[in-house]
Amino acid sequence: MGAFDALDISGSGLSAQRARMERSASNIANAQTTRTEAGGPYRRKTVVFAESLQRASLGQPTRPAGVRVDATVEDTTPFPRVYQPSHPDADAQGFLLLPNVDTVKEMADLSMASRAYEADIAAFSATKMMLLKALDIGK
Repeated sequence: MGAFDALDISGSGLSAQRARMERSASNIANAQTTRTEAGGPYRRKTVVFAESLQRASLGQPTRPAGVRVDATVEDTTPFPRVYQPSHPDADAQGFLLLPNVDTVKEMADLSMASRAYEADIAAFSATKMMLLKALDIGK
């Protein structure tokens, strides 16, 4: 694996963590959405990462090429049910289904994604510095 491969891997990690942060932000923004186009409350969504592989030249085996977002999946945990008879989306008994979004959990996930993003930036910067030092040595 070369230095440029390391830059590609760090870049793919940055993209994947950005997608994770965007999904958490969307979940937080919809934490009180009780009516969606599909009907019913908003359902929490998460991203699934997968290893991205790159085929090496001359029939070599595949090698790591980073990470990618494989899918966005909906959380199937049940919706919390609260008694709010005055809400327009409440059922005949006065109960309202709320989104299955836990803002504390989303903030923790957002924080972890932010830390992973920072780690990817640090790896990218370290690789860049090594390449610059190699160029200086080669002068």
